[in-house]
Amino acid sequence: MTTVEPLGAVRERVLATLRQEIITGRLRPGDRLVERELADRFGVSRVPVREAIRALVAEGFVHFETPRRTVVRPLTPTDVKELFELREALEVYATGLAAQRATRADLAELEELLDRAATATRAEDAEAIPEINTRFHDRILSMADNGLLISVMEPVAGRVRWLTHQNEEWPQLLVEHRELYAAIASGDPERARAHALAHVQANYRSTVRQLFGDAEAGSWADAGGHG
Repeated sequence: MTTVEPLGAVRERVLATLRQEIITGRLRPGDRLVERELADRFGVSRVPVREAIRALVAEGFVHFETPRRTVVRPLTPTDVKELFELREALEVYATGLAAQRATRADLAELEELLDRAATATRAEDAEAIPEINTRFHDRILSMADNGLLISVMEPVAGRVRWLTHQNEEWPQLLVEHRELYAAIASGDPERARAHALAHVQANYRSTVRQLFGDAEAGSWADAGGHG
């Protein structure tokens, strides 16, 4: 007897695949999402594809150029500014909590992720590095042990991952993550928050440089960063 996949599960499968393809750059800004073509590709009806596209619109990954034309959105300077402002507000606070609440097991897991990041950085593994770095930040958020904080971040988590894939200054990221780990391991929340703030701001400048060029990054730095 053939098992029929529930419509909700089909929608989530299509949504997760398309979201990941946008984040990793397989689907690029301006690429069109056509319901019929995607339904054929996934071997499903157009209904879950339509629902997945609507979810991607709500998450900020795609938009309707016309009522019948849906494309992947480019990341605009305003998008980047607003996302990093949110990261600065929430991740810096979460890092301070993590410094207070981290267990030996938590720190050991961060060490393991840093080891994996170092290996991937030496190999210039463009697929593994962003995923490991995302897990590093997710683990710090989890270590903060604040469910409300996690729930606030969840709606924009995908777009934050999208940003993570834009920053290719991998050796510098590894240095900053090691410094962030040391600050958390010290148990000093003020030191941890200071390193987290410096990291977010440096990551912001790097991302702007990657997306919009040195001139744009320089002009934003001269204007006082993003805050």
